[in-house]
Formats: sequence, C-alpha cells, structure tokens
Amino acid sequence: MTSTPRLRPALDGIPAYKAGQPARAGTGTTSFKLSSNENHHDPLPSVLAAAERALRDMHRYPDYGSTALIDALADRLQVPADHLSVGTGSVGMLQQLVQITAGPGDGVVYAWRSFEAYPIMTQIAGATSQPIPLDAEDRHDLPAMLAAIDDTTRLVMVCNPNNPTSTAVGRDALASFLAQVPRDVLVVLDEAYTEFVDPARIPDGLDFYREYPNVAVLRTFSKAYGLAGLRVGYCVAHGPVTEALRKVQVPFGVSTVAQVAAIASLAAEEELFARVSTIVAERDRVVAELGSRGLALADSEANFVWLRLGERTADFAARCDEAGLAVRPVPGEGVRITIGEAQANDRLLAFATQWASQHPDQQ
Repeated sequence: MTSTPRLRPALDGIPAYKAGQPARAGTGTTSFKLSSNENHHDPLPSVLAAAERALRDMHRYPDYGSTALIDALADRLQVPADHLSVGTGSVGMLQQLVQITAGPGDGVVYAWRSFEAYPIMTQIAGATSQPIPLDAEDRHDLPAMLAAIDDTTRLVMVCNPNNPTSTAVGRDALASFLAQVPRDVLVVLDEAYTEFVDPARIPDGLDFYREYPNVAVLRTFSKAYGLAGLRVGYCVAHGPVTEALRKVQVPFGVSTVAQVAAIASLAAEEELFARVSTIVAERDRVVAELGSRGLALADSEANFVWLRLGERTADFAARCDEAGLAVRPVPGEGVRITIGEAQANDRLLAFATQWASQHPDQQ
C-alpha cells in the first residue's frame, strides 16, 4: 500500500510556471520591474471607479456567462456574441482550448521558444508537444510547423507577436500557412500583444477567423488595457469551438470586478490606446539605442524587447538586478525586457552602455 495518494503520471516532470520577479531594492535607489510585460501606467480613473463600484456586489456570484462583457466585445469587434467566450486571462482560455482539443495520444504544435505555458498546458492534458524551433530571426518557422502537423495533431498555437522574442509574422506568411493547415486542426492565434503591433505590417487575426472556421483568436485585457491583476481574457472562434469552451470553463471564474473593469476599459479605449502609443514610442527609442550599442536585438512588435545574449544571459540578468532592474532571462538564450516608464528605460540604456563597453565580444 502506498503512503500517498496516486496522482496522474502525466504530471511528472511538468515545469513550474515562472512568474517575473521584482528587482532587489537598493538603498536610496528606485527599483523597476521589467520582467512581467505589465503595463506600467496606473489604472484610468474611470476604470478604477467602475471597479470600485462593482466591489459592492462582492457577496454575489458574478455573471456566469459574462453576458454584458461579451455583448460589449461583440459590438466592439463586430462578431456574433455566440462566437465569444471569456476566461481568466488569455492563459486561462489557453488551458480551456487545450482541454477541448487534445488528450493522450494527441499532438500540439507550437514554436519554441514561445510562451512557456504551451508545453505546461499540453503536458497537463496528457497530450504530446510538437515544438518547432524558431527561425534565424526568432520568428515562427511556419513552413516547418506546417510540415510537423501529422495525423495526431489537434491544435496549433501561433503566438503573434511571440513571447518572449517580441517578433511577429506578416500577413502573407500567415495566410499561406493557414490555407494549408488541415481543417480538422484548430489553429489558435495568440494575440496577447496585438495592440502594440504595426498594423501595416502585422495582420489582425480576426480577418483569418472570419475566413477559416478552424481559426480561433486569443486576446487579453492584461497588457494594453492594464488589467493584469484582474485576470480577464477572451477567445473569438466559431460556434462549435466556443460551445465546447463553455463546457470546460471554470464556473464563476471571471469576477464581477474583472467584467465591469473590462467593459469600462472598452469604453475608454481612446485614452488607453494613447498610452499604448507612448509605450510603442518608448519601445522604438529603446530598440534604436540598444542597437546603436551593438547589442543583438530581435525586431519588436510588442511591449518588450528580446536581447540575444547566449551564454552571457545569466550574467546580464544578475547585473541588471544589481542595478535595480528586474528582467526575464531565458538561460543560455537571451533576456526579455519589458518597456517601462521613461526613467526605467533610461536606466536600462545607461546599464547597457556600460555592459557593451565591458563586453565588446557581444557586439
């Protein structure tokens, strides 16, 4: 007889999700957290007021179907309400998408490196990961991903822009890929950072959803809308997919406060997207300055940048921490750095100048 409960073998070896950590607090020095791709702006007063009013109903269960939020999203996106589902952030929706498509013996194709939740959710479901290396420019290698799809594949994840490398694939490449994916394979376009892209270069996934019944679009209120702490995201997909998503949703998972704040955020998009524009401008400044120092950068279409540092990754991250800057290292590969307030970005650039002068071989 065993002394502990028997748990699912599929859970063996699942890596724990690693959240971004704050920088160490130095004496007399402000520390900046650039490790979690958060929006550094404070909540808008109108959104905060709506959330505070919603707290008065905290003794009541939230609307199970997020009806008002779905109606607001349907109007904003011009899609049918029954093509929308809401969950606890885009990562919560991701887990539901894996649940409805893949189990033991099924395959899930995704780029690697990409969002670290993909292999975790796949393994939790007991499915098999089919990771495909990024190309030389840290973008999705869509031809290789297409070639990897086999009779076992049930789900394909395309993170666009890609986390952590900040890169994105263009319209023609994505259109060609989707035209060739078997129609019984669900393709999820994970667009958590879509508000930060250049729309002249990077497509809107909703255009492909409208064309292909096997395409779903995943988005979040955590980044551009600044609601990371409230956990609310959504998926746009055709009827059979959204119907299945509702079957596996966590009952009452999206709180009333989250639903109300998301609706208020949609009403305040002009103000919020003005903030997005300032983040994009800061991103472009940081990219130009880091590039001028000879550091190897990926093209960024997100609210973060990716430095290819290879074996120097851990040392760079540790020295950033000493300088009061928390960044997100991927050991042996590179560092993801969120675009923060101007003061944080200035400190990063000052640090990078010192780093580059001490490591000319990295240029």
